Amino acid sequence: SSLSLPRARVFALNKPYGVLSQFVGNGRKKRSQCLLGDLPSVAEVAEVAAINDEPLMAVGRLDQHTEGLLLLTNCGKFSRSVTYGLGPSRIRLEKEYWVQVDGVIGDEAIDRLRNGGIEIGEGEKMFRTKPSAVRRVEDDEARRRVGERAKRSIRDSSAHGPTSWVSLSIKEGRNRQVRKMTAAVGFPTL
Repeated sequence: SSLSLPRARVFALNKPYGVLSQFVGNGRKKRSQCLLGDLPSVAEVAEVAAINDEPLMAVGRLDQHTEGLLLLTNCGKFSRSVTYGLGPSRIRLEKEYWVQVDGVIGDEAIDRLRNGGIEIGEGEKMFRTKPSAVRRVEDDEARRRVGERAKRSIRDSSAHGPTSWVSLSIKEGRNRQVRKMTAAVGFPTL
């Protein structure tokens, strides 16, 4: 069955580093916090959507220290289908993350990430990851494709030790999942 989305609007945003993936803060807003609605381009779109009584929402989340593609929509049904799965069979969309990790990641760690079964979580809420597509990314390729902030923050290996890049594609979307996965195999995300 197809997904019927009357009047659904979807916007693509390159979420900058340092911005929270939400429109409203949870409690008191810290001075240093920047929310999606604080970005001029997003504020304009949100204002137009509000006129039509169609509040804008983020589809999924990227944490404050992550930059990249974030979808915005006025349709809760679309947001849920992308976040939790499409259709009655709950087919999950694959999301690709490029990650700079501390150290030179080896074949054993790549295989562990690829094969899944890494136990991550917080406290009593632990779960095992599913298999994922993983590959090493050469530094030159990473420098060409990552965002401006990442280009500035790519760690100088001569001063701070070696780093490496991996492309990690997952279908889940747990809280800080990619960071927890790379740390669990001994290569924390920078």
